[in-house]
Order: sequence, then C-alpha cells, then structure tokens
Amino acid sequence: MTIQELEQVIAGEGKNIYSFCLQLTGSKHLADELYQDTFLRATEKIRKLDGEGNLRSYFLSIALMLWKNQKRKFAWRNRIAPVDSFSEEMGEVIGGEEDVLGDCLREEQCRLVREAVSSLPEKYRVPILLYYMEEMSVAEVAGVMKIPPGTVKSRLRVARKRLESELEGYYYG
Repeated sequence: MTIQELEQVIAGEGKNIYSFCLQLTGSKHLADELYQDTFLRATEKIRKLDGEGNLRSYFLSIALMLWKNQKRKFAWRNRIAPVDSFSEEMGEVIGGEEDVLGDCLREEQCRLVREAVSSLPEKYRVPILLYYMEEMSVAEVAGVMKIPPGTVKSRLRVARKRLESELEGYYYG
C-alpha cells in the first residue's frame, strides 16, 4: 500500500475511526491522541497493509490494542504513584435543526445512552461500540477483539441486559 492509498482510506474511514476512539476513551483529548497514534502505527506498517482487506477492522483493532496498552501503562504507573482518573468527560453530541424541544430531547437521550454505555465494564462496552456504532458483524468484532464469536455474542447479550436495566426507568418509567 502507498501513502496516497492510506490517505484515501483515512479520508474515507477516518471519521468512523475517530468516533470509535472518542467513544472508547470518553475524552476528546485522549481520542485525538489515540486517533493519531492509530494512523501513525498504520503508517509504520504500511508495507504490510493489504489494500484489498478490511482496513477499517484493522484500524479499529490497532486503536483498541493501543487503548488497552495505554490503560495498562496507566494502571502500572498508578500503582507506583497514584494520579487522577484516566478518563475525562464525554464529547458533545449535537442534534438536528428541527425544533428546539426535539433537539433537547434527542440530546438528553443520547447523553443517557452514552453514560449507560460508558458505565459498562470494558469487556462489554467495546463489543457494543464495535457492533452498534461501527456496524460490524459478530465475526468482525471477534476478529478485532481476538476472541471467539460465541464470546462476542455472550458479551453483547450481557451488555444489552445491563443497558436495558439501567435505561429502563427513563424509557419505560
């Protein structure tokens, strides 16, 4: 793969990858860094990239691997010298331009769902983000996370149940 081909892929998939990074980290600053590191790593391995393969899955798996490494390093450093929390506040979601009340309601719904998803343990949050936000199949999620498809299905089921119970009062109350 050439640099020009990689630039085209970034132009086409960059927004989706950044959105995943933002949801994964919960912070614009951390998402910016993760996004940049993801494509930096892809650039380093440009000769190994296959332009015919599913590059979005490849970039998402790089982002996930880098995020896990960052968290692991943070946890290790935190054992030595405790510091503040790793994640920061979530970015804003902006609704459409219909009526003000409708926009407010949509923003509130999005905020509640984002908070519910972000409160899930990582092993449930990541499959939910990949499956629903990135619209990946169970097999693709399994490939990105390097776990069996049955485990992905199980984690999705558990995550849906947890989200349902957490959001039940808002949507059904």
